[in-house]
Amino acid sequence: MVELKTERSIDEMRAAGRVVARALAAVRDAARVGVSLQELDRVARGVLDGAGAASPFLGYRPQFAPVPFPAVVCASVNDAIVHGIPDGYRLRDGDLVSIDCGARLGGWVGDAAVSFTVGRPRPGDLRLIETAEAALAAGIAAAVPGNRIGDIAHAIGTVCRGAGYGIPDGFGGHGVGRHMHEEPGVPNEGRAGRGMRLRAGMVLAIEPMLIAGGTDDYRCDGDGWTLRTVDGSRAAHAEHTVAVTPAGPRILTAP
Repeated sequence: MVELKTERSIDEMRAAGRVVARALAAVRDAARVGVSLQELDRVARGVLDGAGAASPFLGYRPQFAPVPFPAVVCASVNDAIVHGIPDGYRLRDGDLVSIDCGARLGGWVGDAAVSFTVGRPRPGDLRLIETAEAALAAGIAAAVPGNRIGDIAHAIGTVCRGAGYGIPDGFGGHGVGRHMHEEPGVPNEGRAGRGMRLRAGMVLAIEPMLIAGGTDDYRCDGDGWTLRTVDGSRAAHAEHTVAVTPAGPRILTAP
């Protein structure tokens, strides 16, 4: 069932979204050569704690996971697509990093992700990240009342495929509200005009995931969480929590 949020509820979700935005900005600022992924997780924890927010990631355990997620951010580096567990790995010059973070505040959840490079960037990584952000912008632009889920999926997929990138099969966005994952699912590729019709009050996490090598295949690490490209190529991830409103899309996790 899809819950339609009131204007007041969306304003309260915006408060949670601001915490997410601050956490992502703090992590990005702290991400330098030599800094460990665990240190980045501690930075995000500090922001959440300072705002009186909880993490919807910490302790989360969906059916596929062998253990609960042990951190407040997903930290995915280079060939890791999503769901990377922060560990002792220290960032190196030229790394491509994707950070996914959520916050629960006042009973509502915000969820967003950003990709960036550390040190001297590879031109191909910059193009990959720019395309992920363009695909996210296209998906957000399609999130208007009267459109359908397929219009968002088609907008994202058109940008990704047009640039020659792969899209991990079976992974995409989702509804957000009192819980981190709610209905409906939001695929990153699909046919325009298909799927559930969008209504004012729906809140969606729109999140393109791109594979540089052009394949859609991925593998899961032994930790049961981290998804990696099968060909070792780089990956990027961009995400915002977006409310569908009569006035157009409202990005709740914007800085």
